[in-house]
Amino acid sequence: MAQEHRVVILGGGFGGLSAAQSLKRAPARVTLIDRCNYHLFQPLLYQVATGSLSPANIATPLRTILSKQKNTEVLLGEAIHIEAENRRVVLSDGALDYDTLIVATGSSHQYFGHDEWEEFAPGLKTVEDGTNMRRRILLAFEAAERESDPAKVRAWMTFVIVGGGPTGAELAGALAEIAKDTLRHDFRKIDPSEARIILVEGTDRVLPSYPPKLSEDARRMLSRLGIKVSTGAMVTDIREHSVTIREGDRTEEILTRTVLWAAGVLASPLGRILSQEAGAPLDKAGRVIVEPDLSIPGRPEIFVIGDLASFSHQTGKPLPGVAQPAIQEGHYVAKLIKGRLRGEKKPGPFRYFDKGNLAVIGRAAAVADLNWLQLSGLPAWLIWIFVHLLYIVQFQNRLLVLLQWGWLYLTFNRSARLITGKNPLPLDL
Repeated sequence: MAQEHRVVILGGGFGGLSAAQSLKRAPARVTLIDRCNYHLFQPLLYQVATGSLSPANIATPLRTILSKQKNTEVLLGEAIHIEAENRRVVLSDGALDYDTLIVATGSSHQYFGHDEWEEFAPGLKTVEDGTNMRRRILLAFEAAERESDPAKVRAWMTFVIVGGGPTGAELAGALAEIAKDTLRHDFRKIDPSEARIILVEGTDRVLPSYPPKLSEDARRMLSRLGIKVSTGAMVTDIREHSVTIREGDRTEEILTRTVLWAAGVLASPLGRILSQEAGAPLDKAGRVIVEPDLSIPGRPEIFVIGDLASFSHQTGKPLPGVAQPAIQEGHYVAKLIKGRLRGEKKPGPFRYFDKGNLAVIGRAAAVADLNWLQLSGLPAWLIWIFVHLLYIVQFQNRLLVLLQWGWLYLTFNRSARLITGKNPLPLDL
């Protein structure tokens, strides 16, 4: 009797999970490996960082999602090496053989050669990142309340967000609403609404991947919230008590205790390993340049999808590192694998269907680029709510998120404003 075909999927994000779910009825044994036991809905992670949602609202155990797929197992593990010749994945605590491998391990923060900045400017990719960022934001207000030196109070209440893409714009908008609405009655010595929020973007406009009109609409929405938008500005240094920004010939040092990073991503280290072990070509960002069918050159049994893949066959430019391409790539690869196992004709090359982009700035304020239609304000905000609820994996979480959003809209109250983690006392006053 022939051995059952073994499909190993590395990563339980949007790409890996969609591939696993699409292989539900495949004549194969599927193993999904992730170093977390849950699938995280990353587009809403900024709401964990700003106290609107708790991590459990946007994360679902992978075993729960895949519990009814009898051909699928979930393993908690971390892949540290890939032996392409032996068709084996080496884990930090073991190894696993495969017949087909899907690598969907995503990306992490990119500090453009200044890794030392990470200590003072955390990024936002994981649940831990979200709760750490929330901790820093709330601690800043707490420290300002205790501080007696006006200059130090101003530094504690100055927030600099680096990166004017969707994550940066959404963080800035949510932070402004916290300061002006949620916390306005909570303190006795400070006025949270006096907080300075500065959004720094290196290009000439915020949301640079959006049409210019929507970028301008977003800039106006941010300005209405009291956010200073600095475009054409580059961060040249980040320290514990300051950030240095260069705009043209002018350099400015901003005294701040809270810098939040939303600029740039770095491909998973498995990309370099695939390059060394399987000859996979990499682009400048460290992503694997894949074939039209998302496999790597000369290795039809290895597929790379999601943020780690550089797929430019369709438009000449790599697909954006967001959820939709990863989901569609996962579905495509699963279809291709099932066809192979059943002896069917190989499908055509992968084609990405761009459904558009959405970014929320604040209450009833968002922008939507639907390709055939561009919207901003309340209509875009309603579309944003509907789409995000639709793509949250579990119905229970959809309901909980909807209830939380409804409560937030009516009361301005963000119930997840918890300072967790290491004891922050004594405060650095």
